[in-house]
Amino acid sequence: MTNKTPKSSQKNLKNPKKAAAILKAAEYIFARKGFQTATISDIAKKAKASEATIYEYFSSKEELLFAIPAEIIQQYQEKNREILPYIHGAANKLRFLIHRHLALYEDNPDYANVVMLILKGNPNFLKTEAYRVVQSSARNYIQVLEEGIQSDEFRPDMDPYVIRAMIWGSIEHLVTRKSLLGKPENLTGLTDTLFNTLFNGIRATAEQPPVNINVHMTRSE
Repeated sequence: MTNKTPKSSQKNLKNPKKAAAILKAAEYIFARKGFQTATISDIAKKAKASEATIYEYFSSKEELLFAIPAEIIQQYQEKNREILPYIHGAANKLRFLIHRHLALYEDNPDYANVVMLILKGNPNFLKTEAYRVVQSSARNYIQVLEEGIQSDEFRPDMDPYVIRAMIWGSIEHLVTRKSLLGKPENLTGLTDTLFNTLFNGIRATAEQPPVNINVHMTRSE
């Protein structure tokens, strides 16, 4: 797991509170106006700062956009790393990760709008250090799924990367619908539905004896 700090975050260490206020203002403006329509002037007004001050921390509007998930995911990851060691069993850890993932978007609706409606369609984001920070959170799922295979909680023939893609795809679909349509209203209320549906497919079960089916075809005269 990488502990690298994005360049923008390194620069922001000179005044973390000011940087955080600018990022929160940018998140608010981007979520409501979109990236193309939003201006640095809009963000400066919301942050109660000058445009020059914003440029002291972020060299462009795009860098400011990309810094939003990096900061949020770092905090999210720190909390996950703090709690996961105290959870017993891979299945319980997997449920925890799903719940936390849904809560991340439910508790931060502006962030959800920025990620799902703006960042996912920006190929430049995939080239950034911030994206690598986001991807590091995905490794938690792989580690937990591999732990479940090792402990015989999960099926040995499953592919952890495919299962992770299924989980993330389901969550992102739900969050995108909520961002666009306002539904489902309660994301975290779907934790058990998502987990139980998934768990029924990946949990290890006692091997069943093979079933032989003999089919006899007769011609009807």
